[in-house]
Amino acid sequence: MSTSTAGPVACEPRTAFVLAGGAALGAMQAGMVHALYERGIAPDLLIGTSAGALNAAFLASRPATVATAQELAALWRGLRRRDILPLRPATLLSGLAGRRDHLIPGRALRRLAARHLQCERLEQAAIPLHLVAFDLLAGTEVRLSGGPLADAVLAAAAIPGVLPPVRWRGRLLVDGGIAGNTPVWHAVALGARRIYVLPTQNPGDRGLPRPPRAALAAAVHAVTNARLHGDLARYAPSAELIVLPAANPGHIAPTDFGHAGQLITQALAATRTALATGTPNPPAAAVTPAGLRPAGPDVETGPQD
Repeated sequence: MSTSTAGPVACEPRTAFVLAGGAALGAMQAGMVHALYERGIAPDLLIGTSAGALNAAFLASRPATVATAQELAALWRGLRRRDILPLRPATLLSGLAGRRDHLIPGRALRRLAARHLQCERLEQAAIPLHLVAFDLLAGTEVRLSGGPLADAVLAAAAIPGVLPPVRWRGRLLVDGGIAGNTPVWHAVALGARRIYVLPTQNPGDRGLPRPPRAALAAAVHAVTNARLHGDLARYAPSAELIVLPAANPGHIAPTDFGHAGQLITQALAATRTALATGTPNPPAAAVTPAGLRPAGPDVETGPQD
């Protein structure tokens, strides 16, 4: 497959925002983006997976302004779990009985995407946009750079077994967080040399403060923070990696959509402080740079229908 060159090449260093998944914790990225935009820090490209895919798609078709960040924050403040993960008894029973490959229908998420995304295709985005999914059939990551935007968002956010996989040109795509919830590698592969990482958990936070109380919470946690710790060490020699703090002192769960305002406010304050002091990278366990990964993911390039 060929490699996409989506949009004009910006002056060096090329800047990327990498937006991690994390379900309801994706709200904190609205606060992070607000702090970045008010300092005049804008992306030359956006990369996201899972909840980060929805946020990246929202940002990609709008100007890099504080007003845009505030619009994203308003979206998150108005969301409830039923808007993305509505639990319907009929679908749950069909999934449990083995008649479906998912427990929650994807219609609600598709409606949300249709309501808030301002372009129909990935390649139409004003800021070059790349979403990362995982191909269940091939067992590989797939970077989506062209094709129907709503389908790409649904694919990148389809938690396996919870939301339905998306069929895409012979592939069966699900949440990219399976392989890497914060796809830093893709930013490096696309030529970014300054990468702002917008996580939903800090790299050193590998465990849980308490066991998940529900199966859905356990499923979401399984694809959160995967691989970030090692990738930061692996790609540090190749790009300037700026990891913003994922402020969540109350340990709000990824399935709790009732505290978006708190997450946004805390993330905005923490990111402002980190950028002002020049110390955005949160503490993490010691790691040793391991060099570049020799082989990358499959790359899907548009147009795709």
